Amino acid sequence: MPIILPPLPYPHDALAPAISAETLRFHHGKHHKGYVDKVNAAVAGTPLEPASLEELVAAARRRKDRKLFNNAAQAWNHGFYWQSLTPERTRPSPALAEAIARDFGGHDALVEELAGQGAEHFASGWVWLALEDDKLAVIQTHDAETLADQPALPLLVIDLWEHAYYLDRQNDRPAYLKAVLGEVLNWDLASRLHAANERWTYPSEQVAERV
Repeated sequence: MPIILPPLPYPHDALAPAISAETLRFHHGKHHKGYVDKVNAAVAGTPLEPASLEELVAAARRRKDRKLFNNAAQAWNHGFYWQSLTPERTRPSPALAEAIARDFGGHDALVEELAGQGAEHFASGWVWLALEDDKLAVIQTHDAETLADQPALPLLVIDLWEHAYYLDRQNDRPAYLKAVLGEVLNWDLASRLHAANERWTYPSEQVAERV
């Protein structure tokens, strides 16, 4: 079964003004779709064709197949990124808030850590909130590198590639991070994954397209 391009979980204009409809259409419909198309082309007619996206990421890493890894990992990262955003104003659950206070000193300190590491990250990549060895951690990954198949359990991710914000803010990554962290980060998702101690799974079946 081919890897799908899941629809966004909200309308294109739902995250404005933090992220514009134009950016979401371009980012999801061009960049994410491009990664999905390249993965499907790479595995078509091979024993890997029936594999899940998580299995493809792990297999590509194991085989040192950089081309397949880059596209599979980017497809997974983008799928998780869309879920890490929401038009609703959310806050961490009491259990996650307690863990944040324990490991960072409070919510504001965590937001500052995410913003700082995201702004300081050199070139393209991702900044994650993850659970690592039973402790919350902010983790940077370069280029297509992912936590999809790693021991650290991702709770949220923010895209640091310029295509995530250039149409809205040119090269002002700190402004993009401030908007995402202050307005549209999905703490409900992080709270659910933290409570269940489970990894988000890339969808394998298409659902109704949103307008």
